[in-house]
Amino acid sequence: MTSEQILTRDDLGQFIGSEQLFRHGLSRKHLYTEGAQFVAERAGAYWLLDKIALHGSPAIDREDFQVWKLEVTPERKATLITSDGNDGILKTEELPFTDFPLSAITLWAVRNEFDGFTIMLPGEY
Repeated sequence: MTSEQILTRDDLGQFIGSEQLFRHGLSRKHLYTEGAQFVAERAGAYWLLDKIALHGSPAIDREDFQVWKLEVTPERKATLITSDGNDGILKTEELPFTDFPLSAITLWAVRNEFDGFTIMLPGEY
């Protein structure tokens, strides 16, 4: 990734609802929306979709609605916080380095008909 920002907060505002879903390559029961695809592609952040789809936590799997918030420090360290949408923290993971271009992003994961989750930007719900 270059030093110029290739993803801006304004870019995310264009995603309202979603007409197309993509199937996660490693966890086939997980889907993601056009907005999540845009973030992964523009920011080189397919790893973030992987973190959500492959988290491996039974406590997180029990929740039908999940909020995943990535917070990036000026030193390029990050914290990925998973909650139940009611401020109940399910998992916190410290990332020693990230090149994610925004200081923060929130993605939602909502249980789908495949007993997996659909990952989306909040505006796409």
